[in-house]
Amino acid sequence: MTAWLLPENVEDVLPPQAWRMEDMRRALLDLFRRHGYQLVVPPLIEYVDSLLTGVGADLDLKTFKLVDQMSGRLMGVRADITPQVARIDAHLLAGNAINRLCYAGSVLHTQPDGFHRSREPIQIGAECYGEPGATADLEILTLMLQGLDACGVRGAQLDIGHVGVYRALAQAAGLSGEAEHRLFGALQAKDASAVAALTAELPGDLRAAFVALPQLYGDRSALAEARARLPALPAVAAALDTLDALDAGLGGVEAAYDLAELRGYGYHSGVVFAAYTAGRSRAIAQGGRYDEVGRVFGRARPATGFSLDLRELAAAGA
Repeated sequence: MTAWLLPENVEDVLPPQAWRMEDMRRALLDLFRRHGYQLVVPPLIEYVDSLLTGVGADLDLKTFKLVDQMSGRLMGVRADITPQVARIDAHLLAGNAINRLCYAGSVLHTQPDGFHRSREPIQIGAECYGEPGATADLEILTLMLQGLDACGVRGAQLDIGHVGVYRALAQAAGLSGEAEHRLFGALQAKDASAVAALTAELPGDLRAAFVALPQLYGDRSALAEARARLPALPAVAAALDTLDALDAGLGGVEAAYDLAELRGYGYHSGVVFAAYTAGRSRAIAQGGRYDEVGRVFGRARPATGFSLDLRELAAAGA
């Protein structure tokens, strides 16, 4: 056995990449500070009672667990910092004021998110609590783009969706359990034939809406097409209004809209977005709205934010 071998998907960061990542970390935190975001430093480990309460099964599976030798209670090594920041907003910064918070630190995953991905991402992000609506979403989106620019990443492609569209259609169709799970998977895979088969028994307008979702992708014209092809449900109209407001606020930024983008469906409650660079299939930054994340801590406040992995960002900007 060779004593110097590291676990799979765990690696050292060597010069000059380590300095490059540190420069990016400083640039991002300085940017957040200039925009009024306050730095928080949550602990690396917590009791699983708080660390994993209310999160999805995916995050639970990603979390390393251990027994605290002082208390005998089960603890977890954080796999995502956002639930910790939600706890801080709910219990340590109690009040109805808008809280703009940022963070930077390592997280640990039991399995990598993809081929050649590290199991120890260095997560950095910004979150806004207490501000509903498109104004806060636009603020976070703009901050993310400014952060990428400050780190030397130019020409990022922005993809934007809204989970509220699918959620409204699923509720109108009365879908739940296994039926919704299968349809969700088909939409994620952009499998039009499977979507058509799974919705064959639904009323005509709802079936047509689900079949249309994978086709509603592209520039801002996709939003106008969605209004023409989707049922006039209040929640669908509200979601499209939010996307129209973001498009207007982004000005000349090129964005693609994807109404079948359901990433983080069990976690997010509204807008979802991701930034990509040429030649890379994985997002270098992503985020969205997650208004329900604080409910398990007693305060379901409006919340929106983004995060990125400094390792991936440094590789993209190389």
